[in-house]
Amino acid sequence: MSAKVYSDAEASLAPIQDKTLAVIGFGSQGHAHALNLKDSGLNVIIGLYEGSKSVQVAKDLGFEVYNTAEAVQKADVIMIAVPDMKQKALYESEIEPNLSAGKTLLFVHGLAIHFKLIEAPKGVDVIMVAPKGPGHTVRSQYKEGKGVPSLIAVLEGSSAGAKDVALAWAKGIGGSRAGVIETSFREETETDLFGEQAVLCGGLSAMVKAGFETLVEAGYAPEMAYFECCHEMKLIVDMVVESGLSGMRFSISDTAEWGDYVSGPRVIGPEVKERMKDVLKDIQDGTFTKNWVAEHESGYKKLNQIREDEAKHPIEEVGVKLRSMMPWVKKANLKGAQASY
Repeated sequence: MSAKVYSDAEASLAPIQDKTLAVIGFGSQGHAHALNLKDSGLNVIIGLYEGSKSVQVAKDLGFEVYNTAEAVQKADVIMIAVPDMKQKALYESEIEPNLSAGKTLLFVHGLAIHFKLIEAPKGVDVIMVAPKGPGHTVRSQYKEGKGVPSLIAVLEGSSAGAKDVALAWAKGIGGSRAGVIETSFREETETDLFGEQAVLCGGLSAMVKAGFETLVEAGYAPEMAYFECCHEMKLIVDMVVESGLSGMRFSISDTAEWGDYVSGPRVIGPEVKERMKDVLKDIQDGTFTKNWVAEHESGYKKLNQIREDEAKHPIEEVGVKLRSMMPWVKKANLKGAQASY
């Protein structure tokens, strides 16, 4: 069954027009939501910890900034815009003690709620508004008079007006200009985690490295392997995003298209799909989240070691060299890339 999609005409700012909206955190999504809501004429305040580098940034942009506890006390709708693994501790120490009946908690991803890392008290609505794009795109599209398609969800037990608040927030950030898709915390969380792990990040990274290694081990130059298995990925992905798989296949050579049909299933066969089902099962039953929470509580020992090992892979070394030869390729500044709070 297809999801319900709401248009701009079906959403109204009225449910939050006279409310105080608090954005807790001022990273990628937080700053975009705050600025778009402010430009939509809504009353937005920012909640940050004392000493946060984002305090002055938010003030310079015209926001009133409070510590998290005070922002929660002042607000009617509270958006938690900090990384997943920081949410539970922040909620228990600064947010929950300052909640009261009638307030609304808003999330941009469902993990903490779906897997019960956070459980809101009775009388507090819990909703989600999740734009399907990074914060800078949410902001840039809004400024152009457009929007990024957004998901909304309402947790069972919330009040009858909770969905209207979610729709209003989605309208305020520009999401309804593109379309607002109704989902559930469960569906958003499990599909998001699966996509990241099996296809977009985990699957793609493993595929790129395996292709690179196969060519290098067969005696081909690493530079050639990088071009064919990594660099040209963007060309193909851009075509898929713009016109789907069929559009991409229309645009490539007949030779490439034939190779797609006859060799793709040899690499990604039924056995890979079965392993994807195992990944999905670990997500659905909470195994992934349980292990991720344990990793967070350990101080990210395994994660940091994996990061260090992956940075030493030959594809990274040859990639740095080749990208330096491509002035048209935007060089990412990864320092401080994590969402700030």
